[in-house]
Amino acid sequence: MALLTLTFTSRAPAVEIKAAADAANPECANLLAKLPNTVAGLNRQETSGRSTAVWGTPSGIVLRCGVRAPGPTTQTCATVNGIDWLVNETADTITLTTYGRTPASEVLVRIDNAHAGEVPATLAAAISGTPPVARCVGTADVPSIPVG
Repeated sequence: MALLTLTFTSRAPAVEIKAAADAANPECANLLAKLPNTVAGLNRQETSGRSTAVWGTPSGIVLRCGVRAPGPTTQTCATVNGIDWLVNETADTITLTTYGRTPASEVLVRIDNAHAGEVPATLAAAISGTPPVARCVGTADVPSIPVG
């Protein structure tokens, strides 16, 4: 008598993330291949969108590569491990957008502020593979104009 054993694996469905306009850019594939499995203590989940990544259940950190590269701006810019990030904070989300890299990447962070700072530092190694074409500047970068 033959014994049939069936094994079922429980796999969470892919998280639905809309791909960015330039998600097919080869630089995005390179970036995704270098992303870590864990960010700020959250494990990476499978996504449905091209050139996207998610960490946490529910998604606490969402990355989309291939978003439109931002132009000159007065928005807050922070440099972390050599990567320039435009920072936009709302009540429950911090949006980080790479500045000076094409394609640009957008990271939505919906985790507590105690761990949010780990996100750009942890992603820097993967993003550094996309060479910078510009950098953030501030008032300290503007040369003084002699008076008189």
